[in-house]
Amino acid sequence: MSHFLIPNRRRFLGISAAALGATLLPVSRRAYAAEPKQGGTATFLLSAEPPVLTTIAHTAFNSVYVSAKTTEGLLTYDFDLTPRPSLAKQWSVSDDGLHYTFKLREGVKWHDGQSFTAADVAYSIATIKEVHPRGRNTFLNLVDIQTPDPLTVALVLSKPAPYLITALAAAETPIVPQHLYDGSKAAENPVNTAPVGTGPFVFKEWVRGSHIVYERNPDYWDAPRPYLDRLIVRFIPDASARALALETGEIDLAPATPIPYSDLQRFETLPHIGFEKQGYQYSNGISRVEFNLEKPYFQDVRVRRAFAHVIDRDIIRDTINYGYGASIPGPINPNLKKWFVADLKTYPVDIAAAEKLLDEAGLPRDADGTRLKLVHDYVPSGETYKRGADYIKQALSAVGIAVTVRSQDFATYTKRIYTDRDFDFTFNGMSNLFDPTVGVQRLYWSKNFKPGVPFSNGSKYSNAKVDELLEAAAVEVDHEKRFEQWAAIQQILVEDLPDIGIVSQPEITLYNKRVADHTVGAEGNAGSLATAHIVA
Repeated sequence: MSHFLIPNRRRFLGISAAALGATLLPVSRRAYAAEPKQGGTATFLLSAEPPVLTTIAHTAFNSVYVSAKTTEGLLTYDFDLTPRPSLAKQWSVSDDGLHYTFKLREGVKWHDGQSFTAADVAYSIATIKEVHPRGRNTFLNLVDIQTPDPLTVALVLSKPAPYLITALAAAETPIVPQHLYDGSKAAENPVNTAPVGTGPFVFKEWVRGSHIVYERNPDYWDAPRPYLDRLIVRFIPDASARALALETGEIDLAPATPIPYSDLQRFETLPHIGFEKQGYQYSNGISRVEFNLEKPYFQDVRVRRAFAHVIDRDIIRDTINYGYGASIPGPINPNLKKWFVADLKTYPVDIAAAEKLLDEAGLPRDADGTRLKLVHDYVPSGETYKRGADYIKQALSAVGIAVTVRSQDFATYTKRIYTDRDFDFTFNGMSNLFDPTVGVQRLYWSKNFKPGVPFSNGSKYSNAKVDELLEAAAVEVDHEKRFEQWAAIQQILVEDLPDIGIVSQPEITLYNKRVADHTVGAEGNAGSLATAHIVA
């Protein structure tokens, strides 16, 4: 990894002329009719406690929502995913798509007072390439990182990466302080639980099982932001308690539809509660049933197809999700219109067909009618997955599959699935993100099966043709050809069924109307909240 960190001025100058031929994008700043009032405390809701507070080596759902409060990225994004400045004030991309040049802001300080420089960017991106669950995909073609001066970074690619300019948001590609990480294992560094960043809020304390406290960074480079004096992140695992806290005004910001879907209609009538559906353009989540293909019974595609004939997506959408979201035929969220294929092969609910497939797979019923006993681990992130797991258990019993639903905390779940590999199948959620090469490839690329790396190829799926298509699509700059590659990938996946796409996640931020400007771009509440302020 160290070769990524060595500056090479001569090579930089060679690519710089081409890179600077593209237009350098200027600093932009959101305009307000009047400067927001400074001061006050806002409370932020998470349904489960995050395992870490910085996403340098993690993509856990709840960690993503806190990381950007302290740790920033090179860029941020408008709702249409147009890049905007953050730690990089200007950038350019060469015509061949192989060289990216970033001019960094002057005078930026880490929260411990050290100066932010290009060396921090080089270290962070090199580290993400090695240890981040999506980093192997995102920076697959990165061959060199050059730092010709303290405020310039150049990324050199061996092949184009058409998604890369959209992959540099704070939670996705966080820039961390090299002086606090260098020489350690990034995933195990204690700074991950007491972050030091350049962002608008300074980490104050983490009371396990209760809350995190962030305080205003008085030396933030984008003064007078942030406007809030304090941000308190509370963990409330119980859905009813989350709803009550929102209703009584204890919570100001609650992303990712944190209350039961059955309560949403009633909450729409509450005068102090607002609904925000923007701010999820960067995530595009889906729910899915994922099989452990290391288990002998799931190595037979007929067993996986039997599951597909039993699990009714529409029941999960209509009963579990109360009609929110959309049933999906494959691995891609319909909101990713550039990549979504609607007419994929599906497996209509057909108990007789499922029974026949299980018989053919050599799984007859025993004397008490049971074919197979399995344990089902659902991701502990909101009530949807628990209720969905209960439905799946009931549905599978009709074909003689006896399921034990196992619950656990988030850290235990993550270790069980991705490190210990101690599971049969799981009902979980994954973000497609802003581009399928970043958000979807990680789940099916055989080279992305790495025990211990969470939210990657958890099924241990391997298909040489899919690998070939994934790798080709990752460098294809012609959109029509790239769409054809992704269409072929989706067609193969619904035949192989390493997982079953279920429902696109309905994503809503519920907020107290006393807080304004909390959702100002594609990252939504997973962004920095530097612009958020109290209006009442």
